[in-house]
Amino acid sequence: MKDRVVIGIDIGTQGTKTAIFDERGQCLGHAFEPSCLVHPSPGVVEEDPERQLQSVCATVKKAIRISGIDKHCVAAIAIDGQTAGVIGIGKNGKHITPYDSWLDMRCAPYIKKMEVIAGDQILAKTGNVPSFNHGPKILWCMHEHPDIYEKIKSFVQPAGYAAMRLCGLEANDAFIDTTYLHFSGFADNNKKKWDTGLCQKFGLDTSKLPRIVEPDEIIGQICPQMADETGLAVGTHVVAGCGDTSASFLAVGAIKEGICVDVAGTASVFSATVPKFSPDVSYRTLSCSKAAISGLWNCYAYINGGGMNLEWYRNKIVYQHKSGKKFDYAKFDKLAEKAGHNDVPFFIPHMSGRVSPPMPALRGAWVNLSWKHGTGHLYRAILEGVAMEYGIYKRILNELVPDIAIEEVRITGGGQESKLWNTIKASVLSVPVVKMKRKEGAPLGTAILAGLGAGLFKSVDEIASEWIQKGEICDPIKVLSNHYCKKIVDYENLLTAINNWSK
Repeated sequence: MKDRVVIGIDIGTQGTKTAIFDERGQCLGHAFEPSCLVHPSPGVVEEDPERQLQSVCATVKKAIRISGIDKHCVAAIAIDGQTAGVIGIGKNGKHITPYDSWLDMRCAPYIKKMEVIAGDQILAKTGNVPSFNHGPKILWCMHEHPDIYEKIKSFVQPAGYAAMRLCGLEANDAFIDTTYLHFSGFADNNKKKWDTGLCQKFGLDTSKLPRIVEPDEIIGQICPQMADETGLAVGTHVVAGCGDTSASFLAVGAIKEGICVDVAGTASVFSATVPKFSPDVSYRTLSCSKAAISGLWNCYAYINGGGMNLEWYRNKIVYQHKSGKKFDYAKFDKLAEKAGHNDVPFFIPHMSGRVSPPMPALRGAWVNLSWKHGTGHLYRAILEGVAMEYGIYKRILNELVPDIAIEEVRITGGGQESKLWNTIKASVLSVPVVKMKRKEGAPLGTAILAGLGAGLFKSVDEIASEWIQKGEICDPIKVLSNHYCKKIVDYENLLTAINNWSK
């Protein structure tokens, strides 16, 4: 019998990535297709769910062709995707609304409304405060477009939508897996069910909420039409998958308590794996989400578009034109190293509002500029801004879970290519930052779920040593740790001052 393979698919903000793996974790083929974000007006960010689906089909087909595998060897596929946005679907399972992206800011008034009416209860139940995520986005649709809301039969996320379409499922079979529930605004996350009390407070019809499933649950099989589109065999198992952040955590081996993760991608995410549901009721900063692996949780916070700031700086400030080239970290790192750390301005990385904790009115800024500051200083300030946010998150984590022992931070995403950035983060956090040898990212984690769902693996522990491999280590530099220990205090005060001014 031929070896079985699994396919992991990631519907990310920058595009869709698909990778095929054999049972030993070897990547046999991969493909990528860029996304098409639409900005019809200020603060509005949308995507076409049909185009997202087409990108899934196209990348799967291309990866199969590149790998040369027999389509009948595919044991299962799984899809992860952007976590905080929503798509409204009709009875037939097809979209009625565009994808309301996690970058879209229209729901800001409803963040405030949910916070005023039931903010503490939402945090205690879901593990997350109301922010630019499902709850406020659903309420925005309900109140601003009641005619469209009436037609919607369920709200889903891009990965769920694509999986449903691949299987030919209708709205009655709509699903959301447990790794998304902290962003729902309406779930009892610890009990893995919808909270009728929260729904009633906001007049939400619970029938418009999808069924809740486990990430490794088989939700259907590839239907004949989509078999032609994807190159997969009819009847291939489709596993639920998970949110993209959860997939990234799994891909770097965050499968036991105390492992921290830095997802240095479009969003800058800092996470720690903890053993129980631990909502951050004191600081309202860390989200507590169900991990992709049963029995574990991820306490994490993120900067909305933190990684996008580097592209923005290069394209709009330094070169003043949009570039399709890969970001040249080495070139900018050299300028930042020359600038040194003693006279670097502050940078506020929240260009579209702070998510952790919610400060919707906050905007980005360089502060404390002088005429001697140049390209390297400004770039280094961007790197430091993200790192100091991580420092705040880690301090809160230590208070929330006092017994946690953090030995290292594992990093994934494009930002891991900046050795300077890794060193700054290690120095701010006072723990080593470890790069991963594997570069597949989220699709690797999602493929593991596909293998679990298909029964190829009994547990993640069984395959971790072959699939998950650590690489270069960046240790903290004591002089930098001392420097940032003082600077982070001023940074926090600055955040408060600018946020109060922004209001």
